Amino acid sequence: MALADTAGCAKPSEDFPFPEIIELNVGGQVYITRHPTLVSVPGSLLWEMFTQKNVRSLARDSKGRFFVDRDGFLFRYILDYMRDQQLVLPDHFPERSRLQREAEYFMLPELVKMLAPKLSKQNSLGDDPCQSDPEELSPNADATRNMTSASATLTSSMAGGPGGVVTSSVGAASTDVRRAGFITIGYRGSYTLGRDSQTDAKFRRVARIMVCGKTSLAKEVFGDTLNESRDPDRPPERYTSRYYLKFTFLEQAFDKLADAGFHMVACNSTGTCAFAHDQTDDRIWTSYTEYVFYRE
Repeated sequence: MALADTAGCAKPSEDFPFPEIIELNVGGQVYITRHPTLVSVPGSLLWEMFTQKNVRSLARDSKGRFFVDRDGFLFRYILDYMRDQQLVLPDHFPERSRLQREAEYFMLPELVKMLAPKLSKQNSLGDDPCQSDPEELSPNADATRNMTSASATLTSSMAGGPGGVVTSSVGAASTDVRRAGFITIGYRGSYTLGRDSQTDAKFRRVARIMVCGKTSLAKEVFGDTLNESRDPDRPPERYTSRYYLKFTFLEQAFDKLADAGFHMVACNSTGTCAFAHDQTDDRIWTSYTEYVFYRE
């Protein structure tokens, strides 16, 4: 087979323009793989890209790596599938539908079938844990749902009676049951202070607000403003310290925590000072601060 004969070439040639080892930049994430892996599924998008002879038609980044404008974190599963045509996902994988969309883009019909929701005989979703909502996998969420169902039944049975007002309050209280837990907010801030006057100060600059705690609690509080890209496969009942927020206003984070019933219970901070430039007396103050919030 011609491909097998040329795969060992370290440098591209006119007949075989691609090297054996190929570097990819997928959405900012760098992957290094072999050329036979990328062309292992005939008819796929990667097969079409890396079997053509006109290499110049392929997009490249500033370092010469082949560039693909897709989700760089989900591409790891696409590449794993290309290696042996098997699908292996972590437990409680929360982005199955997004991965299916990526499989459709890369023209991998067998992978699309593997990721499609499975229907039982009752036309309901199967027992595949990867298809479940992450919050549904929490035992505390199950308890909350059961309490809500029980209160609804009680309200229905007592509707119209003299205790209707009391029953309504019980139902409202039970539906407001929230899980207890800690969430830690951390940020590294800095500001520059001039020698003569504070009017020259460049006040607090927050580069990124980190979130540490249980995954399910973090998602409940911050919702779409939570960036999960650094730890996308974390199950809901596990803890993480790799999430961060898509905004940089501490007060906005505090408002969301307060709305969710959290209260600050502790905080700590460290700081350093250094000269901004050798020729001036301007100083840069930097600090790292953590705030610990708790909800009963």
